[in-house]
Amino acid sequence: MDLEKQPQQPLAPAAPPPVEAPAADGLRASDADRDRIADILREAMAEGRLTADEHAERVDLVYRAKTVGELQPLVRDLPAASGSAARPGAQQPYAYGPPGPEGPAENLVAVFSGASRKGRWRVGGRTNAFALFGSVEIDLTEALFGQRLTVINATSIFGSVDVRVPENISLRGNGTGVFGAFDVRTLESADPEAPVVVVNGYSVFGSVEARPKRGKFVADLQRRLRKHLGH
Repeated sequence: MDLEKQPQQPLAPAAPPPVEAPAADGLRASDADRDRIADILREAMAEGRLTADEHAERVDLVYRAKTVGELQPLVRDLPAASGSAARPGAQQPYAYGPPGPEGPAENLVAVFSGASRKGRWRVGGRTNAFALFGSVEIDLTEALFGQRLTVINATSIFGSVDVRVPENISLRGNGTGVFGAFDVRTLESADPEAPVVVVNGYSVFGSVEARPKRGKFVADLQRRLRKHLGH
């Protein structure tokens, strides 16, 4: 006797394949990621590791990058790439002012005259100071730092360039005096995230001087900034 055919059970729908999280290099880059890489490049140029042309070329690629993987090769050959600043997405504990786009350097020129920048102002990444039979004063003690590294290129010919900074930042310099003085009072802050000011340049029959101003601390300014912004 033929066995009665049993009705076939419908097949269960196949489970969808697991969705894999994108690899770290494939993550979309944020503005903060690009800014951190740009800071590394700017510091490398200030230390002489990159030429101005190499720096400009890499910064252009930074702000064209769409993913984290496109950013990493731009700093792979730089020492800072092994630190936390090179890891996109890492949090920076130091409270800087509102970030701004990379723009042209600010120029302070004094020819048979004087020029100054002081008070409450936002410091850009680069400032050029030129004094010819004149004087330039740059006072950073009440300024807001929008980035960690600030580079000041100072040239003094029969004149003077005077830079004042808060006591608790890092101050570095590289320059030459020809029948003149180039004097940068080097500082290294205990806070690894504190602003870094680098003064480069030369003086001819003149002076370039950078030193801390007693009693001025950048942390006090950052606290007032957070209060002003409602944080």
